[in-house]
Amino acid sequence: MSGSGRTASGVVGGSRTRDSGLTSAEAARRRAAGQGNVVDHRTSRGAGEIVRANVLTRFNAIIGVLLAAGLAFGAPQDALFGLVIVVNSAVGIVQELRAKRSLDALALLDAAPVTVRRDRADVEVPPEDVVLGDLVLLRAGAKIVVDGEVTAAAGLEVDESLLTGEADPVPKVPGDRVLSGSFVPAGGGAFVVTAVGEAAYANRLVAEVRRFDLTRSELMAGINRILRAIQWLIVPVGALLVVSQLRSAATLSEAVVGSVAGIVPMIPEGLVLMTSVALAVGVVRLARRRCLVQELPAVEVLARVDVLCVDKTGTLTEPALEASEVEPVGEAGDGDVAVTFAALAALIAADPAPNPTLEAIGRLVGGQAGGTRWRASAVVPFSSARKFSAAAFEGRGGWVLGAPDVLLPPADPARIRAEAAAAEGMRVLALGRLPDGAVPGEQLPDTVRAVALVVLRQRLRPHAAATLKELGEEGVAVKVFSGDNAASVGAVAGALGLPGADRPVDARQLPSDPSALADALAASSVFGRVSPQQKRDFVEALRGRGHVVAMTGDGVNDALALKTADLGIAMGSGSPATRGTAKVVLLDDDFATLPHVLAEGRRVLGNIERVAGLFLVKTTYSVLLALLVGVAHLPFPLLPRHVTLVGALTIGIPGFFLALAPNSERARPGFVRRVLRFAVPAGLACGVAAFVAYGLALEPHESGLVADRTSAALALFLAATVALALVARPYTWWRLGLVAAMVAVFVIVAAVPFARDFFALSFSNPADIAYAVLAAALAAAIMIGVDRWERRSGP
Repeated sequence: MSGSGRTASGVVGGSRTRDSGLTSAEAARRRAAGQGNVVDHRTSRGAGEIVRANVLTRFNAIIGVLLAAGLAFGAPQDALFGLVIVVNSAVGIVQELRAKRSLDALALLDAAPVTVRRDRADVEVPPEDVVLGDLVLLRAGAKIVVDGEVTAAAGLEVDESLLTGEADPVPKVPGDRVLSGSFVPAGGGAFVVTAVGEAAYANRLVAEVRRFDLTRSELMAGINRILRAIQWLIVPVGALLVVSQLRSAATLSEAVVGSVAGIVPMIPEGLVLMTSVALAVGVVRLARRRCLVQELPAVEVLARVDVLCVDKTGTLTEPALEASEVEPVGEAGDGDVAVTFAALAALIAADPAPNPTLEAIGRLVGGQAGGTRWRASAVVPFSSARKFSAAAFEGRGGWVLGAPDVLLPPADPARIRAEAAAAEGMRVLALGRLPDGAVPGEQLPDTVRAVALVVLRQRLRPHAAATLKELGEEGVAVKVFSGDNAASVGAVAGALGLPGADRPVDARQLPSDPSALADALAASSVFGRVSPQQKRDFVEALRGRGHVVAMTGDGVNDALALKTADLGIAMGSGSPATRGTAKVVLLDDDFATLPHVLAEGRRVLGNIERVAGLFLVKTTYSVLLALLVGVAHLPFPLLPRHVTLVGALTIGIPGFFLALAPNSERARPGFVRRVLRFAVPAGLACGVAAFVAYGLALEPHESGLVADRTSAALALFLAATVALALVARPYTWWRLGLVAAMVAVFVIVAAVPFARDFFALSFSNPADIAYAVLAAALAAAIMIGVDRWERRSGP
């Protein structure tokens, strides 16, 4: 089939490159001279940045100052809260370094090679090995990673939509410029590299997209709003507390220690840590399933997805097709088997970058095409937008291969037979003759004459049916967008049990108005003859209706939709452009991984909401206690060591386990509102319980300040444990065991003399204990009542 005009570079029609590429020695010299394509496209922060980001925080600075004050004026036990700096920083650094290793290792696997000509041979090299002056060879699906000037083109089209926003591919001819960040949807060619590394047009944009960044996360935005509000509260409340302690305490040391005890728990020092840890652990868990997360906030978006758009080929079916039959349908001469096979072989050879469908047909006809050599005088390569390929051959006329419903009129018998086969799940292409003297163009004449039908079989992915069922049970609607015949796509989806597959829709009949289009998308699940531009329009229409949309794909025709979706998910064997656009890459091409991917996002987001509620309970009761004590001019009811003990047992330790627990609840909007609706009433109840118990214990002035503070600490622990129990729902054996274990630890501390003395606890006065239990019971009743009211009133 080499007689079709294909050159060694993979282009046709006599186009020749202006040089033969570089030699290996020349490439090595240029790389050594700093002319290589070296760009820092990290998927994560560097080790030094990770350490600095986890240690040098605003909250660590505040706690550090309070730690110094506590050590200077109080006992060493009252400086235990300072361990939170070490623990928070260490856990954050370790977890993020683990995530970094996984991300960097998987990113290396995902780096798509570039085909260049070295020593007059075509070789694949990593993107960073491309140098100035290299001759880069292009085919459909290739991602352009450096800038250059086109030297050869055969139907070459470059999609620059990711750079310019223009959806239509741009035809390229020798002398035209190509830019990094674009990709090739159709045709083939070659270009000489003119800019690499940081000088390339899109590398700054690519670096921005790929960097480790939490700022685009809706979750983190909500948490940051809460933290900013807390920072404004800490200053005036802390000042009031300091003044009151200086006026009410017997000594300066007591005043400082009381102030430290009141200010420290206002700081939700572990909230950002637990959020980062939960996201990082989610990335590591997904990595174990061979899933590359290219942006950390994508883990959060996973939890919000309620519509999943999939392509048929490569997702529901295996990407490899099997051409099973060529059925002549024309008149004698046209339908001659030998001529038919020769025409198919010539069309495939003329295409500069045959797609998997053409390659499957080539495997069927290659051995039967004999020594036929047809020379192409003009070629139109296949593209998803056109849905056909065509060529004119010297002495053989014009031929076209494509979708029957694109090439043939509705009443054509060949089209009717093709549609019947498609309704059974087959994929059918039509081979046709162009009118005498016609040459192929972007628009075909209406007089294409059918010569044969090519029938291809599609193999269903083994776990696709179970995956669709599981997604449906999780509340995720699945929409199938395919460029194939709608009846064929519907038959495949129906065989897999997708609801609505019995009503497939031809996308060419859909309205362009976004509102009407959204209505049509809501009414059906399967859409055929969808163009790449339409896929993007469909995603935009779904998002316009408030859906959070994930899009999967493997072909270059999916790249626009992947970029537009809230979450783009690419198959690992897909085109470089698709993988580069997506935020998540399934390196094993396993569609069955998707329910696990979505479940991981839900686990992370749901657990972060739980943990955020716990930390804000502590902040709320701390602010309330500081205000009450400041107004009443009383010594602060807790020592820093009490704060450390209660916080560790009701928030820190259980929060860590809850942040990593299973959680399948789909994310809902209103994260900040829901968290505050729980945390503020619960925190107020806990604070009132501690203050009431402390006030009642103080009244007789008999038991002493140690016992009075013990009463406050016990009441606060019991009330905060009730809040923990509410957060830990739904109950499982390990959740109940976690709450019970925290209670057991407190009992041990109270029972063991050394531990009791270490934490300055005294249970010698039964009345103080009774005050604490009664105050905590009142707080528990309030929290349970508010919780029931919240549940009845809905989200």
